[in-house]
Amino acid sequence: MRAIILAGGIGTRLRPFTTLIPKPLVPIGNKYSILEILIRQLVKNNFSRITIAVNHLSHLIESYFGDGKKYGVKIDYSLETKSLGTIGPLKIIKDLPKNFLVVNGDILTNLNFKTFFKKHLSSNKDISVCSFKRQAKIDYGVIKSKNNKLLNFDEKPTINLDVSMGIYYLNKNILKNIKNSFFGFDDLMKLALKKKISVNIMSFNGLWLDIGRVEDYENANLNHKKILKKINF
Repeated sequence: MRAIILAGGIGTRLRPFTTLIPKPLVPIGNKYSILEILIRQLVKNNFSRITIAVNHLSHLIESYFGDGKKYGVKIDYSLETKSLGTIGPLKIIKDLPKNFLVVNGDILTNLNFKTFFKKHLSSNKDISVCSFKRQAKIDYGVIKSKNNKLLNFDEKPTINLDVSMGIYYLNKNILKNIKNSFFGFDDLMKLALKKKISVNIMSFNGLWLDIGRVEDYENANLNHKKILKKINF
């Protein structure tokens, strides 16, 4: 199995941590980088080759992981000379297999990637996306009205949302619809809706943290022993 790890982001939300080191190399519990944890998980899930799409401070990532020999997997790199978004970097990787995993390089999860792969294949869809339920707090008093009359008022409500986990399986067929320019995951979803491309959504209720968010990064460091145990690391 082949995995593409997206590790080219600047990590704006984690500054000043990401001023000198790329976001995927920020440490969890002062021991392992988030990217090292992800690579070791992929190896346990029988991935034989990993391509890391890099840009910002790419030389540090390449120097740290090398060819992957010490992790028991083949690692190579795809360098963006300009920002290409989430999906755009796939267009410059020339030897992709028919189906492959795409995963953001800044997430912590105990998702079974092998099980997800099997579900993607059985769905016969070109796109499979992992979703996660998260609560979002609205920091405003929300007014509901009709014909200029108040119907309801909710002070700083919390809403439940299904959000993308930054983990996808794609069939190579989908790439013919993608331009050789900046193309994000949001562009891919809009394209699927426009062209009526069926997308397989797999809901996941295990552990998932987006380390690009300060709150999740602080949570990961504060509870790193418990979290690493949950992902069998």
